[in-house]
Amino acid sequence: MDAETDRTAELTLAQCRERLRAAHVGRVAWTAPDGPHVLPVSSLYRNNCILFRTSPSGVLATLRTRSKVAFEIDDIGQEEAWSVVVRGVAHEVHHSYDLIELWEDEGLVPWAAGRRPVFIEIELRTVSGRKYRSPGI
Repeated sequence: MDAETDRTAELTLAQCRERLRAAHVGRVAWTAPDGPHVLPVSSLYRNNCILFRTSPSGVLATLRTRSKVAFEIDDIGQEEAWSVVVRGVAHEVHHSYDLIELWEDEGLVPWAAGRRPVFIEIELRTVSGRKYRSPGI
């Protein structure tokens, strides 16, 4: 093995899920009619899905209809960094039972100001993760 591969390792699916459960903020990426977008969102990992809230009129509201997206969480430290990337399909949550549970869950509070009554769910299709060690270690 060379020094490059010694510093990079794949995360297992279990490690990726553990990091997704612990994360409360991530970035969602998608292609809108006017081009690519990447925005941070307050998020929740539940039932193998990523959930977040948005306003009915903001740019994220375009994800109310089924849309292919990517979602990333990461952490970059002095000695190690890691990233988990999810690819899937986003859509608005419509079922009343799910909405009642989501409104009662205190873990999904948007950082963005204003009304955020629309819940978007990302159904995970693929999950991958990597960790990296600093070249100085």
